Amino acid sequence: MNRRKGTWRTGLAVVMAVTGAAVLPAAHAAGDTPSAAAKPQDDFNGDGYADLAVAAPEATVDGKTRAGYVAVVYGSPSGLNTASKQVISQNTAGVTDSAETEDQFGSAVGTADLDRDGYADLIVGATGEDSVEGGAETGLVQVVWGGANGLSGGAALAYGHDTYDRLSAKDQLTVGDVNGDGASDLVVVESLTKLRVIKGPFGRDGSASGGEQIVRDDSDPRFLDLATGDVNGDGIDDVVGAMNDGDEYDHRRITYWRGTTDGLAEKIVLEDSRGFWVQGESLDLGDVNGDGYDDIVAGRSVDGYDSDLDTPLPRGGRVGFVPGGADGPVVSKAIYVNQDSAGVPGAAERADGFGSDVSVADVNGDGYADVSTGVPGEDFDGLSNAGGTIVLRGSASGLTGTGATGVNQDTTGVPGAAEANDAFGRTTHLVDANHDGRAELVVGAPGENANAGSVWVFKSTSAGITPTGSFTFGAGTLGTVAANAKLGSGFNS
Repeated sequence: MNRRKGTWRTGLAVVMAVTGAAVLPAAHAAGDTPSAAAKPQDDFNGDGYADLAVAAPEATVDGKTRAGYVAVVYGSPSGLNTASKQVISQNTAGVTDSAETEDQFGSAVGTADLDRDGYADLIVGATGEDSVEGGAETGLVQVVWGGANGLSGGAALAYGHDTYDRLSAKDQLTVGDVNGDGASDLVVVESLTKLRVIKGPFGRDGSASGGEQIVRDDSDPRFLDLATGDVNGDGIDDVVGAMNDGDEYDHRRITYWRGTTDGLAEKIVLEDSRGFWVQGESLDLGDVNGDGYDDIVAGRSVDGYDSDLDTPLPRGGRVGFVPGGADGPVVSKAIYVNQDSAGVPGAAERADGFGSDVSVADVNGDGYADVSTGVPGEDFDGLSNAGGTIVLRGSASGLTGTGATGVNQDTTGVPGAAEANDAFGRTTHLVDANHDGRAELVVGAPGENANAGSVWVFKSTSAGITPTGSFTFGAGTLGTVAANAKLGSGFNS
């Protein structure tokens, strides 16, 4: 899930706090409108601070189970501020349709300035949505427009074409300029097997004027994650997908499509210097080695399956790093890190899930993007699947275990207490919400409190993340239904 760097405006802090399901941040002064050229990636209200969107696609909304919602917490000079928040569902004014059982609004979440007004917009998948034209579970991608007062209004961007297409299933949505025309394009998976590229620019009615491209793969893949970024440095975003072939659950591979002025080029399957496929279920892109090219980071959290006979055994999971270069991914220089790598906390054990939901951003402000990864299956103190999270350092030579740091709910200073099946670290996200050049770490534990789910936020220093000043929030803070919501199932990409 790619987090591309944007040029941020400075602005007023969001300070308004209102109780209820929808809390809007304060408006800007008259005439204080951000420049469209700034193109903020995840600043919904244009105040210069990155914001956070947290998905709960299985949450109950107005009595409708698994209708789903997305909670937004706004950034500020002191970081993420839970007093300035919104909860958006299909019952929110301006959002397409209404909350219904099994819609799963929030199945995938992204951000981009689709209408080029200088404010980032929230892009949300509802993979279980039915449509009049397509039938049951065609799926929907919806935009909620950003503005000086936060998120409001919206439009449908795309429905699936046919019954059970389930457009925008989990993590199967990303946004980038894949044809270099300066407008954001929506890349989404349809029917689990094909890429659908909807090319901007987008109008306020949700219509796209650039046409569509369908990318098929003759291997009958099942997509697991998508990310966009400029891997070859040509100024056009590329697309990277994590997938497995056909019905073979464990036969994983990473595929790269170069962006061109005509759209996405033919696929390249990433194969390292030993002839092994680079594998993974989770993706993000960023400049880990500081050379100006976006690098590919792939988390391979599944271990011990048949496909491991054809690739080095990722006991407990691993994170793969593939540097970018002028000709695209430099797969011959791939690096793998796991919990047995020097400097990484813990030890590699079967089913730890190391490599879950990787995120890439500069945590310590040294100019190299770092990588967060969950370890949701981590056991300790007699607790099964209590979970943890680790941040790996970037460096001139790429990803390294040296200087890695880890946190869990038993770490001194972290709110709460570790419990079995919390799955702390099932999801992770790095976001610079106070605009100090160092990204904070956000961790989701969808299993917390009998699957109610909670989110933790860790501040960062020049030494990396710190438990000091960390805080947590859940349904009580948001004013939502806790039961089986699995809050923290995903974050904005």
